[in-house]
Amino acid sequence: MTAVALRGLMNRKLRASLTAFAIVLGVAMISGAFILTDTISKAFDSISAQSFKNADVIVSGKPAFENTNGNGADNPSFPESVLAKIQRLPGVAHAQGAIEDSQTQLVDNRGKTISTGGAPALAFSVDPKGDQRFNPLRLISGSWPTGANEIAVDTGTASKKHLKIGDTIGVQARGPTKHFRIAGIVKLANISIGGATIAVFDVPTAQALYDKKGKLDIIRVQSKAGVSTSRLLAEIRPILPPQVQAKSFAAEVKKAKKDAGEFISFLQTALLAFGGIALFVGSFVIANTLSITIAQQVREFATLRTIGASRRQILWTVILEAFVIGLIASVVGLFFGLAIAKFLNWIFVTAGIDLPTTGTVFAARTVVVSLIVGLVITMLASLRPAIRATRVPPIAAVREGATLPPSRFARFRTIGGTVLGLIGVALLALGIFGHGQSVSVHLLQMGIGLLLLFFGVTIFTPKIVPPLAALLGWPATKIAGAAGELARENARRNPARTASTASALMIGLALVTFVAVLGAGLRASFEDAVNQIFVGNYALTATDTFTPITVQAEKALKQTPGLTAVSGIRAGSGRYLGNVHDLTAVEPNAAKVLSLKWKEGSNAVFSSLGRNGVFTDDSFAKSHHLHIGSKVRIQVPSGEYIDAVVKGVFKKPKGGSPFAEATISAATFDSKFARPQNEMALANMRGGVTDTNTKALDSRLGAFPNAKIADQEQFKANFEKPINMLLSMLYALLGLSVIVSVFGIINTLVLSVFERTRELGMLRAVGMVRRQVRQMITHESIITALIGATMGMGIGLLLSVLVTQELSSEGFVLAIPYRTLVYFVIAAIVVGILAAVLPARRASRLRILEALQYE
Repeated sequence: MTAVALRGLMNRKLRASLTAFAIVLGVAMISGAFILTDTISKAFDSISAQSFKNADVIVSGKPAFENTNGNGADNPSFPESVLAKIQRLPGVAHAQGAIEDSQTQLVDNRGKTISTGGAPALAFSVDPKGDQRFNPLRLISGSWPTGANEIAVDTGTASKKHLKIGDTIGVQARGPTKHFRIAGIVKLANISIGGATIAVFDVPTAQALYDKKGKLDIIRVQSKAGVSTSRLLAEIRPILPPQVQAKSFAAEVKKAKKDAGEFISFLQTALLAFGGIALFVGSFVIANTLSITIAQQVREFATLRTIGASRRQILWTVILEAFVIGLIASVVGLFFGLAIAKFLNWIFVTAGIDLPTTGTVFAARTVVVSLIVGLVITMLASLRPAIRATRVPPIAAVREGATLPPSRFARFRTIGGTVLGLIGVALLALGIFGHGQSVSVHLLQMGIGLLLLFFGVTIFTPKIVPPLAALLGWPATKIAGAAGELARENARRNPARTASTASALMIGLALVTFVAVLGAGLRASFEDAVNQIFVGNYALTATDTFTPITVQAEKALKQTPGLTAVSGIRAGSGRYLGNVHDLTAVEPNAAKVLSLKWKEGSNAVFSSLGRNGVFTDDSFAKSHHLHIGSKVRIQVPSGEYIDAVVKGVFKKPKGGSPFAEATISAATFDSKFARPQNEMALANMRGGVTDTNTKALDSRLGAFPNAKIADQEQFKANFEKPINMLLSMLYALLGLSVIVSVFGIINTLVLSVFERTRELGMLRAVGMVRRQVRQMITHESIITALIGATMGMGIGLLLSVLVTQELSSEGFVLAIPYRTLVYFVIAAIVVGILAAVLPARRASRLRILEALQYE
């Protein structure tokens, strides 16, 4: 029977290849996700190790609390005198202090900031006369910077901007742009830092540039021979000021790995989820293809039964065929994952996320997991068709047109699909609306619910395929005449097969529709919030809209003729009411450019905050029982406290607001933060928004290339760019499942052409021309794709309604992107046309006499 199975597989190479490709893409996504994230993880590990090379102990500032939100709680600097104390310790062989920064923008010769693709803009100091034992950078050309006007830049920046030794480059740190002569080109050894930029100065220059004269950010210490790290730490810690900490090399690297690992773990999980979706769709393709193949082998299986083959042997024949297909597809997919990893990295770079990489990591875990997942999915998908094959009776060998007997459970198909779908919806609702459970439990409930919903719809769909095919196939009858009518009847002829084929596309389009509707709702709620709050003429933000900008940029605008008001919103973080939260601050004139709906207080709150006033939003106030007069103690990163009193509670718009859970006065904020920065600043100009006013404001920002001016519509568009980019990324990743579904349709049509060979020969014999045969197959494919699109978009809208309802309190509103849905319908038609190319060509090229003799 093994020989029979393998011989049959070789006789159906085209069908086997198309079936295998459904698994290849899914396994490739799994493999690619592991390869990419393992490579990124190795790069981050290498960066961490390089950053602290040759150091046994690292001394740095200790913030009052850990900043897990990325909202500006930098490690504080400390007195340079600490370095001299450490150098005098008996266990210290070498110690070197440095300045480090991750928000230093390089500026090209056109006055534009050099984009980092979402990566940090790094700056380091070096001791050009030292031995560079602690320096993670390698000098490629030139020399280390030695004076107040010299800089070294990384090879990526030099290559991208065609810079060479002696050229001039701008640097924007905490104030206006300053220009430096390039003295050297540097590189981080054996690692691609992605889109990150690197600027290197000598220590005095860095201290002056970052307003840290007499201070350091980090000290790297190497012990003498025979001195253990624990002993060195015991010597160093007693002499450190309260806000300075010492950690071992291992502890520092471990923390760096943990910080990077959380992001990489999230990225890996997300990518694996998309791979799982592609495999899930692929399982439908495999099950459907094997079902059709088995239906076409009824007489073959019956003959085997007649000559003595048992049911177990028939089962083994089908299982073996599936195993071979799954094994080959998994191996191909495993290595195709190398290309997918590069494709995924390209998607991230295109989206502005240029992550560091190093040599490709192809771990044993990647091989094992990819092969096992591919084989398991293939085998599970083949079980039902294999079991059906065992029910072929021997008598079918002598029957013309014999078919598989119906399953004894077939009569329960409708009610079973309905019940399964309802259970799926119930689990989805429980996962979305349930309370008092962990996030993992919610996700598990939603995942299982979604799977059951898809299975339920797939089982039930054969009942609605005939009317759907009649409706969606109506245009084909008008466009292609008799060929279109035949295409519609072909789609209705075998509802179970059409339903199974359409289900593969249904899954992908359901998720794409869900993403599109949520994205539209997010945009709509944000725009409503901006329309409500933003009453100024202009907004001053960073060029990427989200990075904080120096307060000096706001001050530069104040010199603009015709300016009637400019008010900044500071951004930082603080610890209050038991947790670390964002912290914002406003200036007294904020009411001229902002308008809030107040539950307690009025817009006069802005000017009455004073030294200890604070306001909050209604949801945070409700959860912490805050009212006017409530006291809130806020700790800032330096360790200082602000004993604040609530002076107002505003109603938070559904689309969010620029304010954190607590907002204080800008004067208080500036007194507690060493380097205050603005989230944004809003401005009013006499005459409102005009080209003249826009140019006047822009002209004041020449020294601040990282800042830009936008009116309200531009402001909304700038904030929505990341949303649109994220949607594009999700569409691209979900597109793999759509590609898999295309192969499912191709498979079905190819097998259908084989099955209807004599029928096609009869049609040709009675006058149907090749063009009409192609039209018939193409329209049948389009009808199938439209059925899948209709079901998928319906499920996607259902999911969107459920999720939006739950997230309505967080600012989500239901907004239907009708134009986008029309595009999805057009895309489904294109999918149908593309899927029909090969089967239609094959059908039209059948020779009439050979087709009439085909069995």
